[in-house]
Amino acid sequence: MRHDSLEQFLRRGRDVLARGPVGLMLVEDDAEIGSTLRHHLDTGFRAIVVFAHPEIALPPEADDPRIRTVATDTLAPDALTRIVNGCIGATPRGTWLCYFYNAEYLFYPFCEHRTVGEMCTFAAEERRDAILTYVVDLYAGDLDRHPSAVSIEDAHLDRTGYYALARKTRDGHARERQLDFFGGLRWRFEEHVPPARRRIDRISLFRARPDLRLRPDHTFSIEEYNTYACPWHHSITAALCSFRTAKALRRNPGSTFDIDTFRWRNSTRFTWHSQQLLDLGLMEPGQWF
Repeated sequence: MRHDSLEQFLRRGRDVLARGPVGLMLVEDDAEIGSTLRHHLDTGFRAIVVFAHPEIALPPEADDPRIRTVATDTLAPDALTRIVNGCIGATPRGTWLCYFYNAEYLFYPFCEHRTVGEMCTFAAEERRDAILTYVVDLYAGDLDRHPSAVSIEDAHLDRTGYYALARKTRDGHARERQLDFFGGLRWRFEEHVPPARRRIDRISLFRARPDLRLRPDHTFSIEEYNTYACPWHHSITAALCSFRTAKALRRNPGSTFDIDTFRWRNSTRFTWHSQQLLDLGLMEPGQWF
């Protein structure tokens, strides 16, 4: 089913948000739309709402009955918060939502044989309303063959170079159980990335509630949602394996001519398996086994 605007969807299509987990996919260009949809449907999302400019041609995967499409400009400055917060306001309290862009792929511990709904149920049983996801940069190993830096078959990632700093309040105090995470292409090519966009942490999976709002920096208005773990033990975390930064660095005039390759001594081929991300410490199962 197709909706002509975000406002129309929030009036007439909000039934799809009634039961989660529901994926909210923001389409910025035509890169890997079909594979992104297939991946997230295979992980067990009950429904995916695709937000895309009407001029972008959607692939056959968008005809799946579990998918709704909404015509909207996802490149507008406030598109992310307008879309996500609009959906939060139309979603029953407690429903799990997940937002991501095209050419981004959610991985979580044991995702090859456990559904995203099972993970969300486990998190809820641990009294967690949000799951931290690290945005792990993917990039094509050969930019001559893949000038857009996007290639499923030639995908690489950094196996080292990730770190965290204490997240501070306005008066300089460290926030409890909150860290700012860095690494990947945004760290290696930081001269081409504005400081406000260098973090790689995102709370992609969360439960809706009426007073919740997403902020432009990918944090939420309720501080407990921004924590990486509960007070009593480690919590499950996930990863969003994403070509988005590589695409931007290749597309932007200020960086495209400075980058001949994204590969370095700590690059490794991405195996498209959760165990690789677990071994690299890019997500953890917490108490989930």
